[in-house]
Formats: sequence, structure tokens, C-alpha cells
Amino acid sequence: MNKIAERLYNGIVKENPTFVLTLGMCPTLAVTTSAKNGLGMGLTTMVVLALSNAFISLLRKVIPDKVRIPAFIVIIASFVTVMELLLEGFLPSLYDALGIYIPLIVVNCIILGRAEAYASKNPVLPSLFDGIGMGLGFTIALTMIGAVRELLGAGQIFGMTVMPSGYVPVSIFIMAPGAFFVLAMLTAIQNQVKINGEKKGKDMSKIGSGCGHDCASCAESCKEPAFYDTKAVEKEEKTND
Repeated sequence: MNKIAERLYNGIVKENPTFVLTLGMCPTLAVTTSAKNGLGMGLTTMVVLALSNAFISLLRKVIPDKVRIPAFIVIIASFVTVMELLLEGFLPSLYDALGIYIPLIVVNCIILGRAEAYASKNPVLPSLFDGIGMGLGFTIALTMIGAVRELLGAGQIFGMTVMPSGYVPVSIFIMAPGAFFVLAMLTAIQNQVKINGEKKGKDMSKIGSGCGHDCASCAESCKEPAFYDTKAVEKEEKTND
């Protein structure tokens, strides 16, 4: 598996930020009242995540270590502001639906976490696709949660009625408790798939490991090293220079 594919697979499946790492729970629970809202928030976060990862990676040798976190936040906030203005100008209905949760992307722990754990230690291209992979994983998770909540709570998906005319919507699913119910249900399904696979003797270690590839701050004893070794990357870059 090449580096780009590994980063994409890592974010979508192995370290899915919602179902595996359980990060970014605030927007996950708050805005997923419909599939459209979940998709919109996920894609917005993905763009910010990918661009901030790439930019932070590009400046990783310039930003002083002591002020790296404030610097990361400034970079992330800049991209969030751009996305907020674009949504307000071109997608006002989505902008109104997401509301305060758009500027709150700045403090989304997924974005700052990937900046600190990965982008600040790796080259630009892998960091870019790490952001895209994590963003896609987040988008898929939010869209799934929103679709289930909208289906059960309103009988619709993306605003289109799909349930029979006699269906009585279960309104609790589009209320706050419904977000917890659906998140728990989808996470349980993923865990059950993993358990069933392990019982059949399949290697399920690539699903739900939660490995952040940040070996320097990891207490686990892995059989294999992280996909990118920081020292090896720096040595390779010096050689290329």
C-alpha cells in the first residue's frame, strides 16, 4: 500500500475520528440532525483539515517549538474564516443550519490533533492526504449519523421522503438524545463486525486500533513501527538537499 493510500485508509477506517478515536464529538452530536448538515459540516472540516495540515507541514521547520500550538491555531483559524465566508456567500442555507459550529471548527480537536501528531513531523504531501483521509472519515461518519437520524426522525434522507406514508416519525432521533443513540448504535455495529472477524480468524488489527502513528508519545509496544519515522524522514530530506 503506497503512502497516499495508507493515509486515506488510515483516516477513513483504521483511525476514523468519530467511530474509533471518538474525537470532535461536539459537532458530531449537535449538527447531525440531517444527512445534509452532516455532509456539509464534514466537508467543511475536511477542507480546513487538509489545507491546515499541508500549510503546517510546509512551515514545520520555521515555526519555533515553543509557540507551535498558537501558530497552529492561527493557521487553522485563517482557513476556517475563509470557509465561513465562502459558506455565507454561496451556501447561506447551510451556513444558517451549521451556525456557531462553523467558527468552532477552529478548536476541533481532530484538526489540532493531526497538526501536532502528524503534520508538524512529516512532509507536505503525506500530511495533505492525512488531512483528506481524516476529513473523509469524519464526513462519512457525520453523514451516516445524520442520515439515520433523519430517516428515523423524519422519514426522509437528504430531504427526500423514503418511508411509507403510514410511517410515524420517531421525533426523539432528531432531538439531542437521538444523536447519542445513533452514535452508540453505529459504533456498536463497527465493534461487532470487528469481533466477528476476529472470531473467524481474520486479521482485524487494521480496524479500530486507534494508533496515531505518534510513537514518541505512545506507550504501546507495537510489532511494527509507525508508517513514518520522523528521524528517518529528516535524514532523507537532508540527503535530498
